[in-house]
Amino acid sequence: MKAVVFHDVGDIRVEEVPEPKLQAPTDAIVRLTASAICGTDLHFVRGTVSGMKKGTILGHEGVGIVEALGPDVRNLQIGDRVVIPSTIACGNCSYCRAGYYAQCDAANPNGKEAGTAFYGGPSFTGSFNGLQAEKARIPFANIGLIKLPDAISDDQAILLSDIFPTGYFGAEMAEITSGDTVAVFGCGPVGQFAIASAKLLGAARVFAIDQYDDRLEMARKQGAETINFDKEDPIKTLKRLTGGIGVDRAIDAVGVDAECPHSHGSAEAAERNAPGPNWQPGDGPSQALEWAVEALAKAGTLSILGVYPAEARTFPIGVAMNKNLAINMGNCHHRKYIPKLIDLVLNGRIDPITILTQTEPMSDAIEAFKAFDRRKSGWIKVELNPLRSASASSRDDLTDEPETEEDLLDEAIDESFPASDPPSMTAPKKHP
Repeated sequence: MKAVVFHDVGDIRVEEVPEPKLQAPTDAIVRLTASAICGTDLHFVRGTVSGMKKGTILGHEGVGIVEALGPDVRNLQIGDRVVIPSTIACGNCSYCRAGYYAQCDAANPNGKEAGTAFYGGPSFTGSFNGLQAEKARIPFANIGLIKLPDAISDDQAILLSDIFPTGYFGAEMAEITSGDTVAVFGCGPVGQFAIASAKLLGAARVFAIDQYDDRLEMARKQGAETINFDKEDPIKTLKRLTGGIGVDRAIDAVGVDAECPHSHGSAEAAERNAPGPNWQPGDGPSQALEWAVEALAKAGTLSILGVYPAEARTFPIGVAMNKNLAINMGNCHHRKYIPKLIDLVLNGRIDPITILTQTEPMSDAIEAFKAFDRRKSGWIKVELNPLRSASASSRDDLTDEPETEEDLLDEAIDESFPASDPPSMTAPKKHP
């Protein structure tokens, strides 16, 4: 089968790899009908988060059809259409039972203290082969797969695998209540969903801070008040627009790639927004975190969604302490939020597809990575469609023979691939 494979920093390839097999009674094999490229993937490709093993399949977002099940997966059947939560959890340990799926004691083979296990990540996360592939093995599938209603398309569902739950988690960690004023630093896909989620939770005003016109335009369409930090000092602007008070809640939706500090509103900000070749995690405080702490009103709440490696050890703690700030952070407990978000989509409260800007075939994954890495205008969220495998057999519907599991699988794929047409949203134009 074809997959996007990590070989080294800056070296990923679409190549043939062995098909996955069931390894445990709670495993499942899913044939992917949609995957996606995430900013977290870029951390690994750039090397700003280290520890990737050569040969690891990338990707932690997936939608597909169940192809095989271990004997202890008793809530699914062959042919079910499912979304795959990005983080892996057993469902049995005390953390899972409390809803802290990202801190599962059993999922990470490196031990209880190893941290979050997820697909397509470095060795300290498992490591587990990812979902930018034609097929994937899903451990703890009775917990790690969620059936999808027919009314939700693949294009919607792929956004429910990671970035929508993550954005909602970030808004919830920010402790947003009705009437709050919120600042979201970083308007990539997760930032866009953090904006949407802040509004769902009752925020009265949401400020969106970024330097890219297409992202800011998308945020403005959501009703956010936009600030381009490449053209104005974001802290002075936030303070002016909030009557000198600051915001009640702030969300860092950027992470490690905001580690290089730069002057507020400088003309060189765009070039200095990513770490240089000699930069090491922890060399300097995150610009996003510095701004978030400065922007917050006294007794405000900071939510940190952005990914930081363990080596990152700098933080403006003095300013935060003297303002009595509350700080929440962590990896998203996807399994906790996805069922709730499915209901929101079904009820028409939100349509996640508005964040999806590109749908590309798996064969074009490398070029898609390059465009996404360059932050090419209009490339905000990219879906990958794995090449469909030829059906192993065909069934004569006129016979009286019962359908086999393989027949059910082929029928499910026929009905769901493609699950929806490519999104009609066009790439926003850049401002002159």
